[in-house]
Amino acid sequence: MTVTGARQASEDRVFAALANATRREVLRLLRDGGPQPVQALADHFDMRRPSLSEHLKVLRDAGLVSEERAGRQRIYRLEATPLAEVQDWLHPYERFWRDRLKGLAALLDRMPDDAES
Repeated sequence: MTVTGARQASEDRVFAALANATRREVLRLLRDGGPQPVQALADHFDMRRPSLSEHLKVLRDAGLVSEERAGRQRIYRLEATPLAEVQDWLHPYERFWRDRLKGLAALLDRMPDDAES
């Protein structure tokens, strides 16, 4: 696999992980609450622990979380670097919409007000 192909596969894993609301909520919980054991995360969801473990595996495979063993517990931590890469990918689209909205604002500024008619 080429470097570009490997980067594309990595981006695909991140976007696939972010496509699920449960996984986005796990990331939010880790962002807001810091590293947490699986059970603390599981307490926030109405699902069996094996289902949550599958979500955590997807997040881990995408590089969005890391796992550390502490005795019998597994502690999960947010890894934000892949999110910065998503932001970099989205930036040109943000610029596109900002330019479009500036154009719309300029057009509206040139239009006569209804009060003047």
